[in-house]
Amino acid sequence: MDNFRAFRIDEQDGKIIAGFQELNIDDLTEGNVVVRVTHSTINYKDALAATGKGRILRRYPLNGGIDLAGVVVSSEDADFQPGTDVLVTGCGLSETVDGGYSEYARIDSKSVVAIPEGMTRAEAMQIGTAGYTAALAIHRMEQNSQMPDQGPIVVTGATGGVGSVAIDMLAGRGYEVTAVTGKAAEEDYLRKIGAQQILLRDEIDFGKRPMEKALWAGAIDNLGGDYLAWLTRTMKYGGNIASIGLAASHELNTTVMPFILRAVCLLGINSVDTPHDLRRAVWRRIGGDLKPQHLDTIGSRTISFDELPDAFQAYIDGTVTGRIVVRIVENE
Repeated sequence: MDNFRAFRIDEQDGKIIAGFQELNIDDLTEGNVVVRVTHSTINYKDALAATGKGRILRRYPLNGGIDLAGVVVSSEDADFQPGTDVLVTGCGLSETVDGGYSEYARIDSKSVVAIPEGMTRAEAMQIGTAGYTAALAIHRMEQNSQMPDQGPIVVTGATGGVGSVAIDMLAGRGYEVTAVTGKAAEEDYLRKIGAQQILLRDEIDFGKRPMEKALWAGAIDNLGGDYLAWLTRTMKYGGNIASIGLAASHELNTTVMPFILRAVCLLGINSVDTPHDLRRAVWRRIGGDLKPQHLDTIGSRTISFDELPDAFQAYIDGTVTGRIVVRIVENE
């Protein structure tokens, strides 16, 4: 196999160095499936890793990119024959093993998922880790008896990747969705993808009592901190909160009272280390009853591999709405 190009992240004298390099297959971390990568995407985590704003990699150097989609070119696992369209999200990509910002990837087959029938590789990356995380949250909530007729679901961080896909998926399942955002200018976008109500972050009254007026049947929270504490206080009886992110804070200051008196359930969502069978089951749902209906709106922007390095800062600045697909191979 000829040399190929990758966006590689290294550490030198305590400083992060990232850029394009020429590699060969033996430079990659070990795996029993080799994939010709055609598409990837950008997540906040990718931007932190590439810019050095967050310590994401646990070893150096590694190729960036926590998501990839492509075609199997060789495999030691009979489940993934050459020519199979596959995806990988999380599973240590760009943390402990080489990631998806590379024309080729070598992956452990336990991390690989066949792309659902009827879904393209580009669509798989419009969904990516963000969409998978949203689907996993909904799956866990519904395993815990969440139903549309119980009342509205609130989604914080609504214009981000997880929030956007969660709104789309929830609306498609028949839930009434309230979107919490700090971006007043994105109301039309949020309504287009399925939000029925918009709540601006600076208009929220957090309250001070252990429990406030019960407003929500469930929640998907990307923010943490005071927002997550507010959600615990405003859940209806039996409400599920899927905790996904900590964009506002990693701290949680609340009381046990909502969990006891209102039977509120706090569900932690880890999309990186999901067990193999559960990961595949959730992706089957993403190709079925949870398939997003507004991917062309949520993932409307595609950039070339060459444009990747200049795209990270917008994520650090918090100015990105929806999802961006990275086309690793032109004309794919």
